[in-house]
Amino acid sequence: MAVLGIIAFGLLLAAIYAPQYWVQHTMKRHGALRSDFPGTGGELAQHLVEQFQLDGVKVEPTDGGDHYDPASRTVHLSADNFSKPSLTGVAVAAHEVGHALQHARGDGGLALRQRLVKMAMITDRIASIFFLAAPVLFVIVRSPAAIFGMVALGISLLAIRVVVHLVTLPVEYDASFKKALPILEEGGYLHPDDVKGARSVLKAAALTYVAGALVSLLNLARWIRILR
Repeated sequence: MAVLGIIAFGLLLAAIYAPQYWVQHTMKRHGALRSDFPGTGGELAQHLVEQFQLDGVKVEPTDGGDHYDPASRTVHLSADNFSKPSLTGVAVAAHEVGHALQHARGDGGLALRQRLVKMAMITDRIASIFFLAAPVLFVIVRSPAAIFGMVALGISLLAIRVVVHLVTLPVEYDASFKKALPILEEGGYLHPDDVKGARSVLKAAALTYVAGALVSLLNLARWIRILR
Protein backbone atom coordinates (compact mmCIF):
# COMPACT_ATOMS: atom_id res chain seq x y z
CA MET A 1 0.00 0.00 0.00
CA ALA A 2 2.86 2.37 0.81
CA VAL A 3 4.37 1.78 -2.64
CA LEU A 4 1.03 2.44 -4.31
CA GLY A 5 0.69 5.62 -2.29
CA ILE A 6 4.12 6.82 -3.39
CA ILE A 7 3.32 6.01 -7.02
CA ALA A 8 -0.02 7.82 -6.79
CA PHE A 9 1.65 10.85 -5.21
CA GLY A 10 4.30 10.84 -7.95
CA LEU A 11 1.64 10.71 -10.65
CA LEU A 12 -0.21 13.57 -8.97
CA LEU A 13 2.93 15.72 -8.91
CA ALA A 14 3.60 14.87 -12.56
CA ALA A 15 0.05 15.85 -13.53
CA ILE A 16 0.43 19.15 -11.70
CA TYR A 17 3.93 20.14 -12.78
CA ALA A 18 4.05 18.61 -16.30
CA PRO A 19 1.98 21.44 -17.86
CA GLN A 20 4.21 24.03 -16.20
CA TYR A 21 7.33 22.26 -17.50
CA TRP A 22 5.83 21.98 -21.00
CA VAL A 23 5.01 25.69 -21.08
CA GLN A 24 8.56 26.64 -20.06
CA HIS A 25 10.10 24.11 -22.46
CA THR A 26 8.02 25.34 -25.40
CA MET A 27 8.87 28.98 -24.75
CA LYS A 28 12.57 28.17 -24.48
CA ARG A 29 12.56 25.88 -27.52
CA HIS A 30 11.27 28.63 -29.81
CA GLY A 31 13.16 31.43 -28.08
CA ALA A 32 16.33 31.15 -30.17
CA LEU A 33 17.61 34.26 -31.95
CA ARG A 34 16.19 34.51 -35.47
CA SER A 35 18.33 36.78 -37.60
CA ASP A 36 15.86 36.33 -40.47
CA PHE A 37 13.10 38.07 -38.51
CA PRO A 38 12.65 41.77 -39.37
CA GLY A 39 12.11 42.81 -35.75
CA THR A 40 11.75 41.93 -32.08
CA GLY A 41 8.66 41.10 -30.09
CA GLY A 42 8.64 44.62 -28.71
CA GLU A 43 8.81 46.14 -32.17
CA LEU A 44 6.00 43.91 -33.44
CA ALA A 45 3.84 44.79 -30.43
CA GLN A 46 4.37 48.52 -31.04
CA HIS A 47 3.60 48.06 -34.73
CA LEU A 48 0.35 46.20 -33.95
CA VAL A 49 -0.69 48.83 -31.40
CA GLU A 50 -0.34 51.47 -34.10
CA GLN A 51 -1.95 49.33 -36.82
CA PHE A 52 -5.05 48.64 -34.73
CA GLN A 53 -5.11 52.24 -33.49
CA LEU A 54 -4.98 51.26 -29.83
CA ASP A 55 -4.53 54.82 -28.67
CA GLY A 56 -2.96 55.14 -25.24
CA VAL A 57 -1.59 51.57 -25.17
CA LYS A 58 2.12 51.40 -24.34
CA VAL A 59 4.67 48.62 -24.87
CA GLU A 60 7.33 48.19 -22.20
CA PRO A 61 9.88 45.58 -21.03
CA THR A 62 9.36 44.06 -17.58
CA ASP A 63 10.88 41.67 -15.06
CA GLY A 64 7.40 40.57 -13.97
CA GLY A 65 6.55 38.23 -16.85
CA ASP A 66 4.68 38.82 -20.09
CA HIS A 67 1.22 40.31 -19.51
CA TYR A 68 -1.18 43.07 -20.45
CA ASP A 69 -2.19 45.48 -17.70
CA PRO A 70 -5.65 46.96 -18.40
CA ALA A 71 -5.26 49.50 -15.57
CA SER A 72 -2.26 51.22 -17.17
CA ARG A 73 -3.07 50.00 -20.70
CA THR A 74 0.41 48.57 -21.07
CA VAL A 75 1.71 45.53 -22.92
CA HIS A 76 4.53 44.19 -20.74
CA LEU A 77 7.07 41.84 -22.34
CA SER A 78 9.99 40.04 -20.72
CA ALA A 79 13.44 41.35 -21.63
CA ASP A 80 14.13 38.60 -24.18
CA ASN A 81 10.73 38.80 -25.83
CA PHE A 82 10.93 42.59 -25.95
CA SER A 83 14.45 42.98 -27.32
CA LYS A 84 15.31 39.73 -29.14
CA PRO A 85 13.91 38.62 -32.50
CA SER A 86 12.57 35.12 -31.87
CA LEU A 87 9.48 33.08 -32.64
CA THR A 88 8.55 33.07 -28.96
CA GLY A 89 8.95 36.84 -28.72
CA VAL A 90 6.84 37.51 -31.80
CA ALA A 91 4.06 35.08 -30.82
CA VAL A 92 3.91 36.26 -27.20
CA ALA A 93 3.88 39.90 -28.31
CA ALA A 94 0.89 39.18 -30.58
CA HIS A 95 -0.83 37.32 -27.73
CA GLU A 96 -0.48 40.24 -25.32
CA VAL A 97 -1.64 42.70 -27.96
CA GLY A 98 -4.60 40.32 -28.32
CA HIS A 99 -5.48 41.16 -24.71
CA ALA A 100 -5.18 44.87 -25.51
CA LEU A 101 -7.65 44.30 -28.37
CA GLN A 102 -10.03 42.50 -25.99
CA HIS A 103 -9.82 45.47 -23.65
CA ALA A 104 -10.41 48.01 -26.41
CA ARG A 105 -13.43 46.06 -27.67
CA GLY A 106 -14.96 45.67 -24.22
CA ASP A 107 -14.55 41.90 -23.93
CA GLY A 108 -16.69 40.66 -21.04
CA GLY A 109 -14.39 37.75 -20.18
CA LEU A 110 -11.39 40.03 -19.71
CA ALA A 111 -13.42 42.40 -17.53
CA LEU A 112 -14.63 39.49 -15.38
CA ARG A 113 -11.09 38.19 -15.00
CA GLN A 114 -9.84 41.59 -13.85
CA ARG A 115 -12.56 41.82 -11.21
CA LEU A 116 -11.76 38.32 -9.98
CA VAL A 117 -8.01 39.04 -9.93
CA LYS A 118 -8.57 42.06 -7.70
CA MET A 119 -10.78 39.96 -5.42
CA ALA A 120 -8.21 37.15 -5.34
CA MET A 121 -5.44 39.55 -4.31
CA ILE A 122 -7.50 40.53 -1.27
CA THR A 123 -8.59 36.99 -0.39
CA ASP A 124 -5.02 35.69 -0.76
CA ARG A 125 -3.84 38.18 1.87
CA ILE A 126 -6.72 37.30 4.19
CA ALA A 127 -6.07 33.58 3.70
CA SER A 128 -2.36 34.01 4.49
CA ILE A 129 -3.17 35.84 7.72
CA PHE A 130 -5.81 33.27 8.60
CA PHE A 131 -3.55 30.25 8.16
CA LEU A 132 -0.72 31.89 10.11
CA ALA A 133 -3.12 32.56 12.97
CA ALA A 134 -4.98 29.25 12.67
CA PRO A 135 -2.97 27.27 15.27
CA VAL A 136 -3.60 29.95 17.93
CA LEU A 137 -7.27 30.27 16.98
CA PHE A 138 -7.74 26.51 17.23
CA VAL A 139 -6.36 26.57 20.79
CA ILE A 140 -8.66 29.44 21.79
CA VAL A 141 -11.75 28.12 20.03
CA ARG A 142 -12.46 24.64 21.40
CA SER A 143 -15.77 24.06 19.59
CA PRO A 144 -15.39 21.46 16.77
CA ALA A 145 -18.12 23.19 14.78
CA ALA A 146 -16.35 26.54 15.03
CA ILE A 147 -13.01 25.00 14.05
CA PHE A 148 -14.63 23.29 11.06
CA GLY A 149 -16.16 26.60 10.01
CA MET A 150 -12.81 28.36 10.26
CA VAL A 151 -11.08 25.70 8.16
CA ALA A 152 -13.83 25.87 5.55
CA LEU A 153 -13.48 29.65 5.41
CA GLY A 154 -9.71 29.48 4.90
CA ILE A 155 -10.00 26.84 2.18
CA SER A 156 -12.72 28.85 0.42
CA LEU A 157 -10.48 31.91 0.39
CA LEU A 158 -7.67 29.94 -1.26
CA ALA A 159 -10.08 28.34 -3.74
CA ILE A 160 -10.89 31.74 -5.23
CA ARG A 161 -7.41 31.81 -6.79
CA VAL A 162 -8.14 28.49 -8.52
CA VAL A 163 -11.43 29.88 -9.86
CA VAL A 164 -9.62 32.93 -11.26
CA HIS A 165 -7.21 30.71 -13.18
CA LEU A 166 -10.06 28.63 -14.63
CA VAL A 167 -12.04 31.72 -15.70
CA THR A 168 -8.87 32.98 -17.36
CA LEU A 169 -8.56 30.01 -19.75
CA PRO A 170 -11.17 31.05 -22.40
CA VAL A 171 -9.83 34.62 -22.27
CA GLU A 172 -6.30 33.34 -22.95
CA TYR A 173 -7.41 31.04 -25.78
CA ASP A 174 -9.27 33.93 -27.41
CA ALA A 175 -6.14 36.10 -27.24
CA SER A 176 -4.01 33.32 -28.74
CA PHE A 177 -6.20 31.73 -31.40
CA LYS A 178 -8.85 34.32 -32.28
CA LYS A 179 -6.59 37.34 -32.08
CA ALA A 180 -2.84 36.60 -32.26
CA LEU A 181 -2.74 33.67 -34.69
CA PRO A 182 -5.01 35.27 -37.33
CA ILE A 183 -2.98 38.47 -37.04
CA LEU A 184 0.30 36.63 -37.56
CA GLU A 185 -0.99 34.47 -40.42
CA GLU A 186 -3.12 36.97 -42.32
CA GLY A 187 -0.62 39.77 -41.83
CA GLY A 188 2.20 37.70 -43.29
CA TYR A 189 4.37 38.20 -40.23
CA LEU A 190 5.51 34.56 -40.23
CA HIS A 191 6.99 32.21 -42.77
CA PRO A 192 4.62 29.25 -43.35
CA ASP A 193 7.23 26.93 -41.80
CA ASP A 194 6.99 28.91 -38.54
CA VAL A 195 3.21 28.73 -38.13
CA LYS A 196 3.30 25.34 -36.39
CA GLY A 197 5.87 26.60 -33.88
CA ALA A 198 3.85 29.77 -33.33
CA ARG A 199 0.78 27.64 -32.56
CA SER A 200 2.77 25.79 -29.90
CA VAL A 201 3.96 29.05 -28.33
CA LEU A 202 0.44 30.51 -28.38
CA LYS A 203 -0.94 27.35 -26.81
CA ALA A 204 1.74 27.60 -24.11
CA ALA A 205 0.82 31.26 -23.53
CA ALA A 206 -2.84 30.29 -23.15
CA LEU A 207 -2.07 27.39 -20.79
CA THR A 208 0.22 29.40 -18.49
CA TYR A 209 -2.69 30.05 -16.15
CA VAL A 210 -3.80 26.41 -16.24
CA ALA A 211 -0.37 25.48 -14.92
CA GLY A 212 -0.87 28.13 -12.24
CA ALA A 213 -4.29 26.70 -11.37
CA LEU A 214 -2.82 23.22 -10.86
CA VAL A 215 -0.12 24.58 -8.56
CA SER A 216 -2.81 26.48 -6.65
CA LEU A 217 -4.75 23.23 -6.27
CA LEU A 218 -1.63 21.57 -4.85
CA ASN A 219 -1.23 24.38 -2.31
CA LEU A 220 -4.90 24.05 -1.43
CA ALA A 221 -4.57 20.30 -0.92
CA ARG A 222 -1.45 20.85 1.20
CA TRP A 223 -3.32 23.21 3.56
CA ILE A 224 -6.26 20.79 3.78
CA ARG A 225 -3.85 18.02 4.76
CA ILE A 226 -2.10 20.20 7.36
CA LEU A 227 -5.37 21.29 8.96
CA ARG A 228 -6.97 17.86 9.11
